[in-house]
Amino acid sequence: MWKLVNGKMMQTTDETRVKFRTNISKEILQRLDDLSEEYNTYSNYLLENGLRNIITHDVIQYDKNLRPKDRIQYKTTYDKELLETVKQLAKEQKLFINDVIEYSVDHIDFSDLKTKEHKNRLEE
Repeated sequence: MWKLVNGKMMQTTDETRVKFRTNISKEILQRLDDLSEEYNTYSNYLLENGLRNIITHDVIQYDKNLRPKDRIQYKTTYDKELLETVKQLAKEQKLFINDVIEYSVDHIDFSDLKTKEHKNRLEE
């Protein structure tokens, strides 16, 4: 993001975001890539949106027997507070974090998405 400091634009790192690595279904990642192109956003913004939506529900209906077999490593950044909440939710539901992340894809609200421009926003 950019900050205006003493009348000058300075690029800075968003301290509210953290790097996180997990394994996600290759098919789901491809679906997210397609959706991100269609909606002018990034895959992790889509995931965050879906995660926020499932956090509002206390129960996740997830069948562990249907876990994808095509998982590959996926590294991205997430909102720090959101990721901590997701970790807690996964623990409470006796699921892995990647299960919760994959589950969230079906709960994305496409009417309320951050666009690619959010990454380069100006904050004062």
